[in-house]
Amino acid sequence: MAGDGRGFAEILQTRSGQHLKDWIIAVRTADLPRLHAFATGLERDWDAVLQGLSTRWNSGPVEGRVNHIKMIKRQMFGRAELPLLRKRVLLTAAASS
Repeated sequence: MAGDGRGFAEILQTRSGQHLKDWIIAVRTADLPRLHAFATGLERDWDAVLQGLSTRWNSGPVEGRVNHIKMIKRQMFGRAELPLLRKRVLLTAAASS
């Protein structure tokens, strides 16, 4: 496994979290300081990172919905109160279902 960004991208695409430790070792031997910091961050939350790179389950749909609600909230900032925001969120959720 290459100790560069492409190696990590391959792990992401193939969901082969079992190769992550090898990638981190390769990064440590390479002279790429920014990737050293990235690898250290991955190691800090090792269990969550390994699960995210090994399973097909993710929170993408939920994060997408949260991002959409925040966008609506920013669009309406200073213009309306909570009842209108609630109606707009519910209407867009029904329209996209």
